[in-house]
Amino acid sequence: MKDHSKDNLSASVFATLIAWLKDFRQRWSFENLTNLPDRLKNIWQRLLGSYWFIPIACIVLGILLAPLLLSIDQHFDREMVRDISFAFTGDADAARAIMTAIAGAILGVAGTTFSITIAVLSMASSQFGPRLLRNFLTDTPNQFVLGIFLGTFSYSLLVLKAIHKFDVGFGVPQLAVTFAIALAVICALLLVYFVQHMVHAIQASHVIQDASNDAINNINYWYSATCDLQHQQNMSAKDIDRYHQWPMTPLYAPASGYLRQLYVETLIALASDYGGVIQLHTNLGNFVTDANVIGHFYQSPDDHASLLQKTKTSNLALLPRRPDGLFWQRFAAGLAIDARLSHSNDIAYSLGQMTEIALRALSPGINDPKTAVNCVQSLTTCLSIMLRRQPPSSYHFYIPSHDSNTDDIAVNQPVPAILALITKTPKISDFIDTSLGEIRRYATADLMVLKALCQAITDLNYARVNSAQRQTLLHELTLIERAGQQNLAYSELTADLQAMCLQAREFIHDDNAKHLHFEYVSEFNAHIRKALETQAS
Repeated sequence: MKDHSKDNLSASVFATLIAWLKDFRQRWSFENLTNLPDRLKNIWQRLLGSYWFIPIACIVLGILLAPLLLSIDQHFDREMVRDISFAFTGDADAARAIMTAIAGAILGVAGTTFSITIAVLSMASSQFGPRLLRNFLTDTPNQFVLGIFLGTFSYSLLVLKAIHKFDVGFGVPQLAVTFAIALAVICALLLVYFVQHMVHAIQASHVIQDASNDAINNINYWYSATCDLQHQQNMSAKDIDRYHQWPMTPLYAPASGYLRQLYVETLIALASDYGGVIQLHTNLGNFVTDANVIGHFYQSPDDHASLLQKTKTSNLALLPRRPDGLFWQRFAAGLAIDARLSHSNDIAYSLGQMTEIALRALSPGINDPKTAVNCVQSLTTCLSIMLRRQPPSSYHFYIPSHDSNTDDIAVNQPVPAILALITKTPKISDFIDTSLGEIRRYATADLMVLKALCQAITDLNYARVNSAQRQTLLHELTLIERAGQQNLAYSELTADLQAMCLQAREFIHDDNAKHLHFEYVSEFNAHIRKALETQAS
């Protein structure tokens, strides 16, 4: 029985190893190298997103510095060291005592930083939400402080090991001990900085600002400041209107989980190699199962213009192929699916962090509407940037390479750009609904937050560039007014909100609104102001 169980264990380990090698070969095959920069960027983000990477790097640095400085000590002039006022010039017993004290104290300080970090994470999870924990774990200053503490500890141990009392030829490593003393002073300063930094890190305004900066970085990644003229020319391709008439094959998710990343270049290369168009119906951050149809592959007809290119071999033309086993492997490599929702360059994920803070602040347990108002203002900043920018296109084209040898023998001139991939891109109305709209649905009985949402709509009106965006803002403004009418406790509060919505609606309808200043003045305040002006006159 024991031999049988050992054989089963060996077989399972061997099968797991083979599966891992196949997955590694699939993910790093030649076809997948087209997105190598994006893949390396994702790996780097994952490393920085882990709490252990920077501390371990500092530990390795401390382990490497110890033998380096010990080697320098062996070839350094001892008389010159004595001339340095702050250098250590004691004997082996003093050096051993100093290194022991430094190693013990630094290890205790590192334990203290761990305890403070865990306490902050626990409070942040209950106040801001568990999805905001990543912002604390990936806080680079915290990781560097902890890393320097652990690196100093490992460095001190190795230097302590090298101190020999009766080593006459070598003597005491004076430079190495001096450097350890300098590191101890730096660690003491970093402890003060760490406490001060954590006090600011747990403030709601600081957390909201970090989430806003992350959202703005993702917006800059997807939204361009200028219009791509070449892409606008490619949008006139006939395939955009007729691809849905081609034979289609459903595309299934390779695994269950959250879609974290799309490797666009890999999918474009796959579609061009098989002579068709890939259309995806799911967006970043969406949850899919391995039975979900997340897209379709439209196979182009045999007489498609892009396929009628004869090579140097006579009567040989490129023909479309139906999806086979290699197609599904390459398609799976073009998607990054995680079992849990994690940070990516998804704009909705970044905006959702601020939305989650606002919803937590509006809960009866916390009841902090001012924090919700701060979230609304930060969301307004992000959405206004998106309104002014050029949104990403859903259509991605394959640009064939121009080879002078093949151009001379081509039967038909290929089109400048071939439609290869269609992705699902959220519109600005979707982002407004999932951010400001979610806050509105939870703040139906809070006049402060509803008025902040109304003010946000008027602020976004300054950034709108077309009539469709105006209609989106007016629709959200109507929903804000209706929410207040049905849920506010007093008729005076309802009348106040309706008056503000009315003024905001007139402001948005004004074609010259971008050159005017909007300020809501209630009927009561207007009456008081008029009375004061009358008395003054």
